[in-house]
Amino acid sequence: MFGYYLDLALLSLKRNRVLTALMVLAIAVGIGASMTTLTVMHLLSGDPLPGRSAHLFYPQVDASPAGFTRHGPLDMLDYRSAMDLWSAHRADRQALIVNSQIKVRAPDANLPPLMVNMLSTTSDFFPMFDVPFAYGSGWTPSDDESRARVAIISSDLNDKMFGGTDSVGKTLRLKDSDVRIVGVLAPWRPSPLFYDVRGGRFANGDTADFYGKPEDVLTPVSTGLEINAGNFWQFTCWHAPEKPGYLENAGCVWVALWVQLDDAAKVAVYRGFLDHYAQEQKALGRFASTQTRLPSLTQWLDLNGVVPADVKLQTGLAFAFLAICLFNTIGLLLAKFLRRGGEIGVRRALGASRRAIFAQCLVEAGLIGLLGGIGGWLLTLGGLWLVRRQPVAYADLAHLDLGMFAATFAAAIAVSLLAGGLPALRASSIAPALQLKTL
Repeated sequence: MFGYYLDLALLSLKRNRVLTALMVLAIAVGIGASMTTLTVMHLLSGDPLPGRSAHLFYPQVDASPAGFTRHGPLDMLDYRSAMDLWSAHRADRQALIVNSQIKVRAPDANLPPLMVNMLSTTSDFFPMFDVPFAYGSGWTPSDDESRARVAIISSDLNDKMFGGTDSVGKTLRLKDSDVRIVGVLAPWRPSPLFYDVRGGRFANGDTADFYGKPEDVLTPVSTGLEINAGNFWQFTCWHAPEKPGYLENAGCVWVALWVQLDDAAKVAVYRGFLDHYAQEQKALGRFASTQTRLPSLTQWLDLNGVVPADVKLQTGLAFAFLAICLFNTIGLLLAKFLRRGGEIGVRRALGASRRAIFAQCLVEAGLIGLLGGIGGWLLTLGGLWLVRRQPVAYADLAHLDLGMFAATFAAAIAVSLLAGGLPALRASSIAPALQLKTL
């Protein structure tokens, strides 16, 4: 029976090609606009570490002195607090993170020095965040302790300096010090760059930095502090450092700590440990507040509002436009089905049930949706191509994956069936006797 309805739908669509083209175009444009923005939203707001993010947490304590009133703990830690929490080894894994810029060059390559971003972290960073390697591996915990002169570089930097070959064991000069390369990352682009998220929106509402590329050089924290002393970035300070960039003993927060806690019991224990630490530091006179927080990775991203506001606005506008296209399609289908009142009356007089007429009209609407889905898919590809040419940090992330490809057609057919529901119901309610009189 479905094949019969499909034949009728094809004949009906061919009979009035202009009206068919208008309906297909309305659905295609609405789907193209909405799926373009929805795909971008999906890429920017997805879980960056599926299956692992529920076990990753971002400890926060408030190290600010009296007189600095806050509604919650600071987004980063001062050096002493970060080292205290890290040295306690209360988590299954834990990674310190500090950022700086550094001059880098390869002594054996005839290339000018480059200024790149450097991430100084600890050995657990790589297994915690499932970081992929093209060559070599991460450093060891003993390298953290011994201030080993080792480094890991990104695939981009490896391409620039070593032509993409295996550079493990080669020397890299960071500022004025030589380090040995122990690993080269495979192409890796977390979306967002979750481990660097902090500070919420910037004053201009921009969150683009959350979607930048990972750092080009990674070193142990202890090594980075020695090599690049005086060049680390503070998040905020309540006292100006005696020497800019030298933050270890300054009244500043500038160190991030991530911990992995593998079950709910460990989360509860760590939360108690964090509260006890804050209370202890307040009793010592170092903290003025006992505020703490232990958000999970996804909670931390939500707290910082990582999805750009303009993407949310564009998504809302696109779906509003889709609703307008939906109402236009309803009107066109209603006019189309009611114009065929005579044909439908004859079918009813020959014994066709209301259900059969309703099903026939829905099959026709679904076929229009399928054609609109093809057009919407092409328009979505075009929309994402335009996004990739915009001057935004997440532009190169815009692509249509398999899930969103399927969602494009599912949405088009669902919209067309929804649009066809009312016209199909009206058409199936036509009284055959009244129509036969007019023939």
